[in-house]
Amino acid sequence: MPNLKILLAEDVAMVCGALVALIELEPDLKVVAAVSRGDDIVRAAVEHKPDVAIIDIDLPGLDGLSAAAQLHDELPACRTLILTSLGRAGMLRRALAAHVSGYMLKEAPSEQLATAIRDVAAGHSVIDPQLAMSAWDSGQNPLSPREHEVLRRAAEGAEPAEIAAALHLSVGTVRNYLTAIVTKLNARNRVDAIKVAYDSGWLPLCASLRYLPGSSNGRIPVLARR
Repeated sequence: MPNLKILLAEDVAMVCGALVALIELEPDLKVVAAVSRGDDIVRAAVEHKPDVAIIDIDLPGLDGLSAAAQLHDELPACRTLILTSLGRAGMLRRALAAHVSGYMLKEAPSEQLATAIRDVAAGHSVIDPQLAMSAWDSGQNPLSPREHEVLRRAAEGAEPAEIAAALHLSVGTVRNYLTAIVTKLNARNRVDAIKVAYDSGWLPLCASLRYLPGSSNGRIPVLARR
């Protein structure tokens, strides 16, 4: 059986090295490229023509889900397996929308990785069943497009006056939007609303994320202020 060629995208050097070593314990798997930035994935894939790309979500340069969508467009023969610590239903929905073939949590037993790679390469979908059920049961984004845009800019660190100027609204209107957002998301305040939307996959990741205490994994992403 010919080796399956693997591209690995992981920005933590120690984790990347451990994954390469783990994958190459398998006689039929070969890591042909390893990148640490999301915006290097497509370039490396076009150069090395991997059968499977294993991609973390939280990458510098470009988040892994956006990179996976680009990879699908540029090299549709390459199957994509998301390997992440983000076990959120909203993230899974975003991953499926990006045409990924598998979504695996880093907490899974290590022996499952090689099986998942082979299954994905064979054209099967590999998704944690509990996470899949959670994604099925969870609700859709209740925010209007305008509310979503206001919250996205707030997550980037913009103040109401900055949001108002960018969207050609009054400051009062922006504050009303933020109040409505907090209410719709059953949040305590604006920061909690950002956390709820992020955990549900309704806010995109970004390479310049700054992490604050408060999320389910001890961090909540809010973009660094300009």
